[in-house]
Amino acid sequence: MTTKASGDWGEAQVAEYLRDRGYRIVVSKYHCRFGEIDLIAQDGGTLCFVEVKLRSNLDFGLPREFVTYGKQQKLRTTAEYYLATHDPDAVCRFDVAEVYTDRERSPEQTRIEYIENAF
Repeated sequence: MTTKASGDWGEAQVAEYLRDRGYRIVVSKYHCRFGEIDLIAQDGGTLCFVEVKLRSNLDFGLPREFVTYGKQQKLRTTAEYYLATHDPDAVCRFDVAEVYTDRERSPEQTRIEYIENAF
């Protein structure tokens, strides 16, 4: 499976996880000139900008450790643009979804750790 296909699979898993918990997926793979946001979801009255990180092992650290300060800044800028063009008064937060699985993407070996207000 390519890196892009793996990422798409992880994002689909998180979208399903969020829907099961009552979130509404607003946008998947939002792109603008400033960057990309994996998922934008509505949790009640809060707009959630979700960064998805998929790992099949922890050889290089926890997935959340790859949401570096630079990545956070890029996500903030992208989110600011989204808000300016869609809903400037929205209450929002930044979440990180860690998807842990094996190389075969077995359902019984897949779990999601969801971190609200990650940064």
